[in-house]
Amino acid sequence: MSHDRALVLGGGASLGGAWTAGMLAGFAAAGIDLAAADTVIGTSAGAVIGARLTSGAAAEELYGGQLDGTAPAPAVGVTLGQTARFLWAALGSRDPERSVRRLGRAALASRTVPESTVFETVADLLEGVREWPDRELRIASVDARTGALEMFRADSGIPLPAAVAASCAVPVVWPPVSVAGRLWMDGGSRSTANVHLARGHRRVVALAPVPKAVGPHPHAVAQGAELAAAGTRVAVLGPDRAARRAMGRNLLDHSRRPAAARAGFAQATACAATVAAIWSR
Repeated sequence: MSHDRALVLGGGASLGGAWTAGMLAGFAAAGIDLAAADTVIGTSAGAVIGARLTSGAAAEELYGGQLDGTAPAPAVGVTLGQTARFLWAALGSRDPERSVRRLGRAALASRTVPESTVFETVADLLEGVREWPDRELRIASVDARTGALEMFRADSGIPLPAAVAASCAVPVVWPPVSVAGRLWMDGGSRSTANVHLARGHRRVVALAPVPKAVGPHPHAVAQGAELAAAGTRVAVLGPDRAARRAMGRNLLDHSRRPAAARAGFAQATACAATVAAIWSR
């Protein structure tokens, strides 16, 4: 297996996914095929997009679904109480390990929707994708009991939809999901993009809709800098000012999906030359 190019797709709920789709389509229009990566690493919303991309969905298709509203969107409502419990858990310690374990305990103790709702919602988001692709796809998730970050792959022995559901189980909002005898929560709980998981690749492009997790956790740019220090050619991209304005503060506001996608497309167009210099063979 080649370890030349890796595409990292971070989490960011509905609007983060829309921005990511716009970025992918913008780069494709500029002649930069990020889908040709040797390895795709997905976290949360990025796991959904990564699964679809490696299973044959074109960047233009993902983008078009955001523009015309045909792309499925999760019906998730976040209450003030859930927000408060999440912040209390994530911000209760300056130590990253303690912070993620606090978040796991809060997730395990919270009364939310049935686990089946998570699996059904993720199945809708995957739009029929059920099998692991022939491509190298890695899905990040966090063990809710230990806080350990792990990657699911085709050889992990679990169905792809289950791996994506595990990566998308937002603590306190959705319950940890049971996969392979363990309980899992959102792969972005300790790093929203997990750029460091691309270690060992020569060229890395990371799209991070939310560059930093809540709490004492590493920024995606800092993770990219560590890869660069080891000799990797890397670009870590988060939303620019126009994209942040288009996305707003509520990343679950589905009415903003077209604007977020267009902003991603425009941003990709603007930085295409920089990314091409890294990605081109």
